[in-house]
Amino acid sequence: MKKAFLHPQEIEVFYVLPSLRKYLALALKSRGMKQKDIAVILGITPATISQYASAKRADHIRFTPEVLAQIQASAEKVKDRLSYLRETQHLLHFIRSSKALCQIHKLFSEVPDACDPLHVGCHRVSTPQIQKSVLIPPHIEKSSLIHLSSTS
Repeated sequence: MKKAFLHPQEIEVFYVLPSLRKYLALALKSRGMKQKDIAVILGITPATISQYASAKRADHIRFTPEVLAQIQASAEKVKDRLSYLRETQHLLHFIRSSKALCQIHKLFSEVPDACDPLHVGCHRVSTPQIQKSVLIPPHIEKSSLIHLSSTS
């Protein structure tokens, strides 16, 4: 069977994020947090957590021991939605920089032979500055926008 050509970001959305959510949910549950509280923090239903536990959902990826250790450490820091977002970003950065994303990408997508994350840009270490001029969709009122600056 021929694999589709997917971008690394699509791999993150379709496979990595659901798996991270699963592993974080199970880690939080093993720490004694109630399913309903986990569901609120992660933005999922308690039934989803049950499906994670029974391997009926988000069961495509087996992370490396290094990634699993990072997930456990992040689970210790997840207390609310903001800390969940922060830890998810930390984990995604770790998965990218450790080249685990490359391994996962090759499992689910056709990847060019000469693909190198440093040349493609998947693993950029520095964050590009946010541009001051942002396109605003016509249906959004300018007064409701948060003003971005490169100093914030």
